[in-house]
Amino acid sequence: MKLTVESTTISEFVQGLEEGVSELTDIPTSLAETDEYVKNLINLLQEFAVTYGGKLIGALIVLIIGFKLTGLLTKKLMNAKAFSKMDVSTKGFIGSVLGVSLKVLIGITALAILGVPMTSMIAVIGSCGLAVGLALQGSLSNIAGGFIILVFKPFSVGDFITSGDIVGTVEDISIFHTKVLTVDNRRIIVPNSTISNATLTNVSALKERRVDLTFQASYNDDIKKVEETILGVIESHELVMKDPAPFVRLSAHKDSALEYTVRAWCSAESYWDVYFDLIRDVKYAFDKEGITIPYPQLTVNKGE
Repeated sequence: MKLTVESTTISEFVQGLEEGVSELTDIPTSLAETDEYVKNLINLLQEFAVTYGGKLIGALIVLIIGFKLTGLLTKKLMNAKAFSKMDVSTKGFIGSVLGVSLKVLIGITALAILGVPMTSMIAVIGSCGLAVGLALQGSLSNIAGGFIILVFKPFSVGDFITSGDIVGTVEDISIFHTKVLTVDNRRIIVPNSTISNATLTNVSALKERRVDLTFQASYNDDIKKVEETILGVIESHELVMKDPAPFVRLSAHKDSALEYTVRAWCSAESYWDVYFDLIRDVKYAFDKEGITIPYPQLTVNKGE
């Protein structure tokens, strides 16, 4: 009985290994056969270590060092001058794609070191590509959604967006998903395919916003006085813009009050400050001027 490994390729070695192992199934019946059996087994393991041990170690070294260098290289490229003028969202997306591509290349290199023929590798990758593509339709659509966000820029990192139940500031845009930080400090991970196909409002897209409010006053209060009082409050607010000019007009006759529509312009970042300040300050002004804010009342007459 003789077990040898004389192959130089993985396919030849596997065939030789199968033949050698098949011979190991013959159980020795004497001490001499047992001694030869053990020697042949040791020789088989030694030849395997000599022939393929170096390749395995080399492949592992390539993977370990390659993955570490990928992170360093990607970070260095993102800090290069060529990328300095890119916005944060574009840089993050390109860095994500570059990192994944380099890791795939390193994996192919490691397989080549092990002796896997490149032609066979390409054929296997091609045949598996279709199956993987069908199995990962969601992930591929996320990648496509990421490219749509990158090219058409419906939003960028730092923008405040609303999309369905998602309301918050865009924190990061990667190859598969977008991170949104809500106003109550929750991080939402949204697939790119979902957010790129949904109706989305980018609150931060423009520098100016209009604050729309309505106030009610009694039918007994003078209309002109009410309008002038509200307008005075708006014009005195330091964050309200002078142009476009504020707007205050009587807009509706309600059951128990007259309704006044208010429109005031401000910078996008000052929107909520102006919104809440005007509601508070108009109430103070109404109290000072003796303007009544009516509220629903119910009169119950007790029958005799």
